[in-house]
Amino acid sequence: MVRLGDELQPEAIAVGLDLTDRAAQGELRANQLPWAKAKCFRASAVVGDWHSWTEDWDALVDPAQGLHLSLTVNGEVRQSTPLHEMSVTPAQQITALQSWAPVESGHLLFTGTPEGVGRFLPGDTFVARLTNGKGELLSEIVSRCD
Repeated sequence: MVRLGDELQPEAIAVGLDLTDRAAQGELRANQLPWAKAKCFRASAVVGDWHSWTEDWDALVDPAQGLHLSLTVNGEVRQSTPLHEMSVTPAQQITALQSWAPVESGHLLFTGTPEGVGRFLPGDTFVARLTNGKGELLSEIVSRCD
């Protein structure tokens, strides 16, 4: 995820989990209703520590930066993706968002979902990490589902 700074440029990055209540989402979809309620519950957005970012939007997906997201659940790898392989880049996302939403400095932007989306069950332990090309940990979430 990206925290927006001056002139809506990235000022910091972190690993983040944007969770969805699948039962609520399915019910809302079946009734052709917006599914915002499926995204609005306690701990639906979990954010790791922030890491300063002084580069531009394109650098987030530059293979030379080597930014990589990973998620393990109960020690099993569920997601492992370099940012440059995301189907929609953060630059594309912010451009589209600005066309209809009031985007301001300080706002947070979840930047996409890698392959491997799955359920968390009560008692699951998960670890989400954002690393760079040198394998250095930039941001991490370690938590347990209650």
